[in-house]
Amino acid sequence: MDNLSILTKGVDTLVTVVGAGFTGLYALFKLRDQMKVPVRVFESAPDVGGTWYWNNYPGARCDIESVHYSYSFDEKLQQEWTWSEKFAAQPEILRYLNHVADRFDLRKDITFNTKVTSVVWNEQEKYWTVTTNQGEVIKSRFFISGVGTLSVPKKPEFPGVENFKGPTLITGNWPKQPISLKGKRVGVIGTGSTGIQLITEIAKEVGELYVFQRTPNYSTPLGNGPTQAEEDLENKAKYTLIRHNARNHFLGVPYNEVQPSALAVSEEERLKVYEDRYQRGGFRLFIDSYQDILFDPKANETVSEFIRQKIHARVKRPEVAELLAPRDYCYGTKRPPMESGYYEVFNQDNVHLIDVKQTPISHIDENGVVVGDQLHEVDVLILATGFDAMTGPLFALGIQGKNHEKLTEKWKEGPRTYLGHTVSGFPNLFLVTGPQSPSVLYNMPLAIEDHVELATGIIQHMIDHQLLEVDADAQAEEEWVNHANELAQASLLPNTDSWYMGANIPGKPRRCLVYLGGAPKYRAICNEMIAKGYQGFHFKAVDPNSTLLQQVS
Repeated sequence: MDNLSILTKGVDTLVTVVGAGFTGLYALFKLRDQMKVPVRVFESAPDVGGTWYWNNYPGARCDIESVHYSYSFDEKLQQEWTWSEKFAAQPEILRYLNHVADRFDLRKDITFNTKVTSVVWNEQEKYWTVTTNQGEVIKSRFFISGVGTLSVPKKPEFPGVENFKGPTLITGNWPKQPISLKGKRVGVIGTGSTGIQLITEIAKEVGELYVFQRTPNYSTPLGNGPTQAEEDLENKAKYTLIRHNARNHFLGVPYNEVQPSALAVSEEERLKVYEDRYQRGGFRLFIDSYQDILFDPKANETVSEFIRQKIHARVKRPEVAELLAPRDYCYGTKRPPMESGYYEVFNQDNVHLIDVKQTPISHIDENGVVVGDQLHEVDVLILATGFDAMTGPLFALGIQGKNHEKLTEKWKEGPRTYLGHTVSGFPNLFLVTGPQSPSVLYNMPLAIEDHVELATGIIQHMIDHQLLEVDADAQAEEEWVNHANELAQASLLPNTDSWYMGANIPGKPRRCLVYLGGAPKYRAICNEMIAKGYQGFHFKAVDPNSTLLQQVS
């Protein structure tokens, strides 16, 4: 019996993957086509795309440059695909993922319209029992979660929302059929990245727009535009270098002009740098201006005030500009949104900004949104209220590890992982871009490739050495949690209520959900772990003659 047969004995498949977005597609290609092992993929949507299938609200767009926000694993794929815009919109990203699925014939091994409802570890037989809402039960040696970080919309928390007589639309689960808002009175609750994109787009056609804002955002220009043919050719000629530089940058994009401190230069020089990064767009102001703006409140105030002044310069009415200019938290401690004409929307006579921090929404009735005792009548209500980030999608899987411990119980005081990728007591489980990994502070397609490579590398190691179980060491997990928390505490992030901290969900433990050491440092740690023989992991092997498990170090 060969090594693979030993690991697949008594199970239906070697690996189960949930999700058919960037993670699921690459994991399927890696496992099926390169490693030649049995794999099943389940996807709740009718087709591929993941986040980019569901998030098709007006204005949905990526804020990482398209040349970087794409797969790097296949050179021919890189050469044959040309992006039409510098920052691709949702329809084009979805077309790209469909192209990938077609190019590698991936759909035939994906089960669509199927949700995974429970994932339970069988300690005696060393496999996961995966159950779906279609009644299928699969025995799988390994389980890879590709559910994403922002895929479970936050539940509406406004009393009476169910009584509203018009359409109530949620940006994270937007209808597939076209929705006309032309000439209608539309209310939007939420002004994060999604709300900003949506508001900018629908303001072009609605009759009256009511924006209910609890917390203003430091939004800066995206800097989008059509892809220039000569630039596309240049990028394709040096894609290897582009990817190398991207992988060695904190954010996963090859910016290289960051300076040490905003406080170490003159005000004139500082403003010159801020203006340059602001005009060039994207994440340059956030990540390519000064290193200390996320760690030193005085340094941060210089960039925060710069953005406030920009808002006041773009919004005609000073009182409206002041409502749109944040003053009670630091720039970058919420995910910095990008915009293309957002602030100018509030110069339109038909756009109304309602401050619901000073006077909260009391309830929603059949005719609209009631703020204090004032009713704002609307025909359509749109909720752009965000997601139960990172832990929410994992909890929805119903994961249960050793000793019948539920992941929800293990993480009741906040996520605990080893490398943001595995969980002690939950063997043979891999979280792609999970909590306490760089994930949302890194270019996601590259982060996903890194994590899929890490998971499949461990699986290949286990095939090669006839190992049935891998589990993170409890001490290694504790040390990683402490390391991730120490990095977070050294930053300004814990001072702000944001989804980075889990603070947007009532009752959710307040814990930093992202690793702040940067992707290059994270990758170096993972490489060192592998070089030391998968340090921090325990493996169990099987004697094929006796089928008795033996502990191995």
